[in-house]
Amino acid sequence: MKRFGIVVMAAVVGAGLAACAPRPDASGNGKMHIAGNETGLGAYLAGRYAHARGDTRAAAEYYSAAARRDPDNIDIQQRSFALLLAEGRLDEAGAIAQRLLVIDDDSPLPILVMGVQEARSGRHDLAEKRFAALPAKGINGFLGPLLTAWSRAGQGKFDDGLATLAPRADTAGFAPIWEYHAGLMGDLAARPDLAESHFKAALLNQTSVRTVEAAGTWYQRAGRMDEAKALYERYLAEHGDRSLLDGSRQLGAGSNLPRVVESANDGLAEALFDTASLVRQGNAQELSLVFTRLALSLRPDFPLAQLLLADAMGAQGRLEEANAVYRAMNRSSQPGTFARLKLAVNLDELKQTDAAIAELKALAAQWPESYEALVTLGDVLRRQKRYGEAAEAYGGALARAGGTREARNWSLFYARGIAYERAKQWNKAEPDMLEALRLNPDQPDVLNYLGYTWVDQGINVEKGRKLIERAVELRPNDGAIVDSLGWALYRMGEFQAAVKHLERASELKPEDPTINEHLGDAFWQVGRDTEARFQWQRAMGLDPEPEQIEPLKAKISTGRLPATPKK
Repeated sequence: MKRFGIVVMAAVVGAGLAACAPRPDASGNGKMHIAGNETGLGAYLAGRYAHARGDTRAAAEYYSAAARRDPDNIDIQQRSFALLLAEGRLDEAGAIAQRLLVIDDDSPLPILVMGVQEARSGRHDLAEKRFAALPAKGINGFLGPLLTAWSRAGQGKFDDGLATLAPRADTAGFAPIWEYHAGLMGDLAARPDLAESHFKAALLNQTSVRTVEAAGTWYQRAGRMDEAKALYERYLAEHGDRSLLDGSRQLGAGSNLPRVVESANDGLAEALFDTASLVRQGNAQELSLVFTRLALSLRPDFPLAQLLLADAMGAQGRLEEANAVYRAMNRSSQPGTFARLKLAVNLDELKQTDAAIAELKALAAQWPESYEALVTLGDVLRRQKRYGEAAEAYGGALARAGGTREARNWSLFYARGIAYERAKQWNKAEPDMLEALRLNPDQPDVLNYLGYTWVDQGINVEKGRKLIERAVELRPNDGAIVDSLGWALYRMGEFQAAVKHLERASELKPEDPTINEHLGDAFWQVGRDTEARFQWQRAMGLDPEPEQIEPLKAKISTGRLPATPKK
């Protein structure tokens, strides 16, 4: 009977999916069109399936169809509402928000949407009333006061807005964000002393990219270039990354820079973006997408929010749509430059590698003082197994990045060392690996790669083992590193000890063909022949590297290691 029930339910689900099968809209805008003969149940089931797979675009279409068929079903209306928001279809979501508030006037997300709509229409007094009604709990306890403050600023009530931004005892952990927004508001209100004091407070113990950009821009506009330069240098020293904020490029603009926030709606967008970033750190991806869409509805040309949106789309496998967002960004801005890097990576994923390489080479030529494009070019070439060209790209990046003068360049030496090793040029790879280790002595990946390669080649075996043991101490739950230790013991003839570590590695990283092959070899050496063959067969089914295939076939066929005596 249970089997029959499963078959019947499968038939219902199948019929629902078939009835609601989406097809591209004739407009060619990437939206999906649901077939006109959908049933409410079919659309609902299809929506649940799409949502479970993380496809918010299809889920929004299906749930909207279900909501049209069953307008009194509050659960379906709420799901449709949230997914329409995640897809940026705010007008449709707004219509549902009004209906939901009739049922529950304390519902946070509908309140938020209605407030954003009022702000977009310039009715900041009504927006303030909406935002003030947000329940003061959870993330709304952080977001509500920010939105209320900026709504007051939109009415010219800057003092009231700044008073709202005073850090509260129950949200002390968010003090830097409160101070940042107070600095923005002080700047917008043309109160330089206030702006400076709040920016300094925001930067007391952290250097987030947006805070540094806002404060640095403020210093530049005030003609205080030395202070701006010192701030950018501090940011680089703490983060070692110029992809989103390059101080030298920023300083090149002189004092002719706009404010980071030029209106109350810009401030509202900042608050929503900050919230999107916070909830994303907590892995609330869909809610992050909702806040990002709302931020962009207030400020469509908000670069960091555009990057966040495109990244979320990419995580859903919607690479073409992500690339459309990247292409829409200002190509000459620093976030626009970063977007071009991400665009190239996506092009490579879409098997448009030549286009990706062309984009990165053009970007490297356009900004000869920056090395990020060459690093990304090296990564793309390495993924394509064009190791010699990859090493050349990393070498160009090293030349731009200052070579051995900067400790943060360990990763460039490491990347080039990998490229050389894969190109079978160990005489060039080894010096790079040693230099990376000198610059960062306790970096687990470098310790592991150098130690493993030494052991695998039968050179510096004892020294390699010590490097790997240190890597395991630093990262004990990394399957690849634990495998390296097992393999080092194997190469030293300590087969029983090797089995112990290789079994642990296969538990940590069961999908890795090399680890499974190593475990099979170790099993065979200790007389566990049946288990050895099983591991070799498993490795064969896990997409091994081309050079692994024939040796694996031979082991599976003969059930033994060729020309290797048992110990």
